[in-house]
Amino acid sequence: MSSGTQAAADWTRRQSMALVETVRTVLASKSGEIWSAGPETTVFDAIALMADKGVGALVVMAEGKLVGIVSERDYARKVILLGKHSKETQVREIMTSPVVTVTPGHTVEQCMEIVTERRVRHLPVMEGERVAGMISVGDLIKAIISAQAHTIHQLSNYIAGDYPA
Repeated sequence: MSSGTQAAADWTRRQSMALVETVRTVLASKSGEIWSAGPETTVFDAIALMADKGVGALVVMAEGKLVGIVSERDYARKVILLGKHSKETQVREIMTSPVVTVTPGHTVEQCMEIVTERRVRHLPVMEGERVAGMISVGDLIKAIISAQAHTIHQLSNYIAGDYPA
């Protein structure tokens, strides 16, 4: 194999590794705040908190443990469409449980597979029994776009001859 071919193969291998970003890295770029509601919280109050914090879902916690997740989608499908009243309905009645979760060691690619197969938009991140954060489809897409931009930049440098040998 020529040195140019070897350099290209090494570069390709490094780029493949760069695309395997972990949830830990995604969480590091976020504020670290985890917004939650209790199962007895009214749906109205949960939706108000989501609106105030600019998030699309809350983890549902009871006695320090993750027991569910409630999202704007749950509200639309399980309150509005069924003619329920958000001030009279508790989160426990509409939350999704059990919750699909990931760990900080999951890759962005694995998470994209999970959200696609399970048809969910938010994934609580668990470290043992503790909720370490929450990632959304938007977070995953942002990570993918960032990795692609980096790859494009590296390819442009390589083509222009600016890539170190």
